Amino acid sequence: MCEKYLKPGDCILELFSLHFLLFLAASLAAYHVVGHFARKYAWLVLLAASLAFYCLVGRWQTLAYMLACAAVTWAAPLALARMDARCGEERAAAPDRAARRAVKAAWAGRRRAVLVASLLACFGILAYLKYWNVLLYEVGLAASPASLGLLLPLGISFYTFQSVSYVVDAYNGRFEPQGNFLKHLLFVSWFPQVIQGPINRYADLGPQLLEGHSAKGVPVRRSLLRFGYGALKKYAIANMLVGTIDKIFSNVTPDIPGSVVVFGILLYSAQQYGDFSGGIDMVEAASSLFGVDMAENFRRPYFSVSLADFWRRWHITLGTWMRDYVFFPFAVSRPMRALGARASRLGEHLGRTLPACVANLLVFLVVGLWHGAEPHYVAWGLYNGLVIALADLLAPAFRRANEALRVDAEGRAHRVLCVARTFLVVNVGWYFDRIYDFGDSLLCLRNTFTNFDAGAFLVTLNEDGLTMLDLQFLVFAAFACLIVFVVSLAQERGVDVSERILGWNCVARAALYFLVLGLIVITSFLTQNVAGGFMYANF
Repeated sequence: MCEKYLKPGDCILELFSLHFLLFLAASLAAYHVVGHFARKYAWLVLLAASLAFYCLVGRWQTLAYMLACAAVTWAAPLALARMDARCGEERAAAPDRAARRAVKAAWAGRRRAVLVASLLACFGILAYLKYWNVLLYEVGLAASPASLGLLLPLGISFYTFQSVSYVVDAYNGRFEPQGNFLKHLLFVSWFPQVIQGPINRYADLGPQLLEGHSAKGVPVRRSLLRFGYGALKKYAIANMLVGTIDKIFSNVTPDIPGSVVVFGILLYSAQQYGDFSGGIDMVEAASSLFGVDMAENFRRPYFSVSLADFWRRWHITLGTWMRDYVFFPFAVSRPMRALGARASRLGEHLGRTLPACVANLLVFLVVGLWHGAEPHYVAWGLYNGLVIALADLLAPAFRRANEALRVDAEGRAHRVLCVARTFLVVNVGWYFDRIYDFGDSLLCLRNTFTNFDAGAFLVTLNEDGLTMLDLQFLVFAAFACLIVFVVSLAQERGVDVSERILGWNCVARAALYFLVLGLIVITSFLTQNVAGGFMYANF
């Protein structure tokens, strides 16, 4: 959970640590006590808890960046509202239609100027802190990616994107802007989301934070069950695998066997899923204990039937953010409409699809840069964009091939094949995401096909320094993965697993809780000096 460039020990709150559990319990008690006696002031407890958490989880100095972002995105919509009021007054006083049109155009230009200025301020802070030193390093003007000593605030991308959506939605008139700065600051700083998302929208989250909730209406048992499930994914899967993955990819050599690379990438696929989705489960469960439901961010992505479907299931809120604020505005822009008109001469499908394909390339380039400015992240983003664009362009050819081969597109066998194909495509992308040197990414990809060498698998792992303890970690992770797979498969078939478990008799529930808690406790102690915080807290 700690920031990218913090010193060891700076972070004193980790999810599922005793410190965090005590903090959460104290915050819950204060919130529900104040809510019982003075419900309209309960939100102040949430604000105090959020600001305290942000300072405790990292460096208090980075709070200034969040406050600056909140101030800009609070003031801009209020300025837009005042402009709208002035525009209405001047249009009402205008003598004729032409004058009213001129007034509207003049104020529209001023509104755009305010919008652009606020976006530049927010993204400017983000770009400087997150990318400037990396860019200097890549061109040889900095000694290391951290040589400037810049403090990267925890979750800066998440609260920046969330704040920007607030400004844009207010600009488009989707809600009345919040006049109270402290209430707006609560929306920006809500502590469960600040760790690693989700990227919530004001219309969904803002009213919930302010209304106050009775302790009687909180789904405590479901929330605790989900928190434990998330902790299982984080500690018994992600933390168990991180050490082995580091040993495999820390020193990539030209003769690394493809079998070892594939093994490492598969482990990374499980680690990243366990880390990110587990963290999301934990923070959403923590939020629900206050009666506040955050946006869904994961929906069993490894059951996806296409790469596009995968990105509708993985980090859902980032995908919808990119769709609403990057994809749609760009896809319907004048240049893209012109491109579609020219392409339609070669076919209706091409004319309809090509602007969306170009927009997808832009979206995934931005997503790659969102992860980091390093070349391997850019390559990972472009890879995903190209695959989705080609799939859209070639959709008619795939459909005709299925018809010619008499493939039952709705059958179970075809779905399983599509899921397996998507899993393969996603994992090829992880080469560029996890292998931090772009050249090494290409080397590992080449060796996967030209130098698989299964016979050198165990020898190479031994040379990489894998120990018996690492093998024990893999066993723990495999068992936890089996649990997650069974649960996910049931959920994919429409089963409410939490409701089923809560309906069991007390002996069966106690046995399950003992098993899960035992795995969490054991694995957390085993890796307390090995595994770090949540990987997406660095983005």
